[in-house]
This record gives sequence, C-alpha cells and structure tokens, in this order.
Amino acid sequence: MQSSPHKLTDLDRTHLLSAVELAARARKSGNHPFGALLTNSTGNVLLTAENTVLTERDLTGHAETNLVRLASRTLEPTQLSEATMYTSTEPCAMCSGAIYWSGVRRVVYALAATELNVLAGADPAEPLLDLPCRQVFEAGGSTVKVSGPYLYEEAAAVHAGYWGQELSASGTT
Repeated sequence: MQSSPHKLTDLDRTHLLSAVELAARARKSGNHPFGALLTNSTGNVLLTAENTVLTERDLTGHAETNLVRLASRTLEPTQLSEATMYTSTEPCAMCSGAIYWSGVRRVVYALAATELNVLAGADPAEPLLDLPCRQVFEAGGSTVKVSGPYLYEEAAAVHAGYWGQELSASGTT
C-alpha cells in the first residue's frame, strides 16, 4: 500500500466520508459498494455518482466513470480542471483514464486498491488489472494530483461481507 504524504484536511475527510456513504447507497441499491463525488475549488459538492455495474448491466458503470460522464455533460472544462474527485476506493485503471481525460486534476481516495483486493479475496488465478491510479496518471505527465489512501476502517466497513456474498450468490468460487 502506498500511503499519501499529504495530511488529510477536515474538508477532505468530510467528502471522503460522503463518498463512502454513496458506496453504501450503491450497495443497498444492488450494486458494488463504490461511490464518488466532485467538488468545486471551494469544496462545494457539484455532483455525485454510485456504481451501477449490476443494475445497469454495464461493466463500465463504476462510480468514477459514471461521475465523469455526468460531469463532462454538465460542467465546463474550467470547472472540471478546478474540481476535486473524492472516491470511496482508489480508482481502477479504467476510471483513472476517464478522470485523466475529463480534465479533473485532483483525486482523493479512501481505500487503496491493494486493500480492496485483500478484502475481496482476490484470486491470484483470476485476471486483475493491477495498475495503481498514480501510475496511470504519471503516464499522462503527472497532471493529476493524488492523495490517499485514508480512512481505512470507514472505507473497508462498506465492503464487509459483500464480496463473499456476491460470490455465493453467483455460484462462483
């Protein structure tokens, strides 16, 4: 796990907890437990999104990509470049690419992808696109500032019992 050298501000903490609440809401709605929100430069929430992979039957329906789609349709490029995205979990490679192309230049996340893999019981025999968001953003010239992971206990709690239940329900081992 790569820890963030930045100190978590009270405002960042508040927004990360809101992203975790969005993840809990996604889970209650029958989706994977991931949430994200976008704030403007003064910290006001502009938009929120949840994971919709299962209910929308769209494998790209991650919270961050859903948020980027909504933001790119409703906000101006300058608003995006001044915005901060808060996510309940470190963005995957797909979401990191979408964030990069959206113009959002700051991401703060709670749970690290490596921590999620442990919680979800990732099977080494199964394919896993293990590419940290920092690495994706660095490939674009490090124009996106990343801060995280933070709030492990709060972020991990929304995943408690989820991944085992999903595997049992689908009949997959």
